[in-house]
Amino acid sequence: MRKLCIVTGSRAEYGILYSLMKEIDSDPELQLQIIVTGMHLSPEFGLTYKQIEADGFNINAKVEMLLSSDSLVGIAKSLGLGVIGFADAIKALMPDILVVLGDRFEILAAAQTAMVMSLPLAHISGGELTEGAIDDRIRHAITKMADFHFVAADIYRRRLIQMGESPDRVINSGDPGLDNFRRLQLLNRDELEKALDFSLSSPTFLVTYHPVTAGETNPLKEMQILLNALDQFPTAHIILTKPNADAGGRTIIELINEYSLKHSKRVHVSISLGQLLYLSAMQECDVVIGNSSSGIVEAPALKKPTVNIGKRQSGRLKASTIIDCVPDEESIVNAINKALSDEFKNQLVNSRSLYGDCNASSQIKNFLKQTCCNKETSKTFFDVDFDLD
Repeated sequence: MRKLCIVTGSRAEYGILYSLMKEIDSDPELQLQIIVTGMHLSPEFGLTYKQIEADGFNINAKVEMLLSSDSLVGIAKSLGLGVIGFADAIKALMPDILVVLGDRFEILAAAQTAMVMSLPLAHISGGELTEGAIDDRIRHAITKMADFHFVAADIYRRRLIQMGESPDRVINSGDPGLDNFRRLQLLNRDELEKALDFSLSSPTFLVTYHPVTAGETNPLKEMQILLNALDQFPTAHIILTKPNADAGGRTIIELINEYSLKHSKRVHVSISLGQLLYLSAMQECDVVIGNSSSGIVEAPALKKPTVNIGKRQSGRLKASTIIDCVPDEESIVNAINKALSDEFKNQLVNSRSLYGDCNASSQIKNFLKQTCCNKETSKTFFDVDFDLD
């Protein structure tokens, strides 16, 4: 029985991987293994590993690696702890293939450990660009360590082949996060209000803002600018989710807590909504605001407008539902007003997702089930035939 081991380190990543985990777990010819790490194991970020267990999964190993630090040095040290922990977990579980998604530092620790231990590595969501975050470099580094690749669009597939990855190992599966729209029965407005114990209004904003980790930025200043912009919409009710454990994230969380106390009647703050509540909130909100990838990937599938702030998501494929703006109060306010306008809402009818057809997980599972994963097979560099002149 082939053992496929999934690594997950954050709530958002788990939500994207959920359908794939279910696909593997329900296949009698495969054995699902799960390693949780990062924010899943942190009380500060909601101990979200409990949600994984509540969903019926068995966690095979926990890799503690997240230091309670808001600095780049702390992130670097956490990376080192992760390598040590993943080495022990992989040795104990002896999987046939390690499966990782995305571009966070926790996943980099898992990937480099697998590479050193000659464990075949499958990477989901390679080839994308997020020029406003160090995630960009992490993602490309994992690509060069990985043996198998599952990308969300043809342009990303071409990019990986350009990086020297063999075409027969780069599969355009679409984004597995969209599979949730096929498997989940999203809550209606009344059900969502009851679940959140929070009344929705017109308008309702769904807001997620993460620190920009590339370049010289001030996360606290940028978050304050966003909150000032939101204050220009005093009748709006706001569902605010807290950021990831990136450098600068904890200072943002403190500011969010202060803001929610000041506006407790119209602001609902959550460490982690979970996939059902988050996507239901996205379905029922009027605008998605911030710099999360969910505003780029999932929101267009629901034909919801996204106000995308700053450079964090620069380089991604963007649907016509997305309004880009700079982290400036006036720019954000203007973008929100545009998203709320009848003219913009009317054009959403013809918008479409650019990230697949909600069937990625079964494609990924079937490929990993059937592919050769001999640990002794060397990885070759695929040269693209083109003229450099």
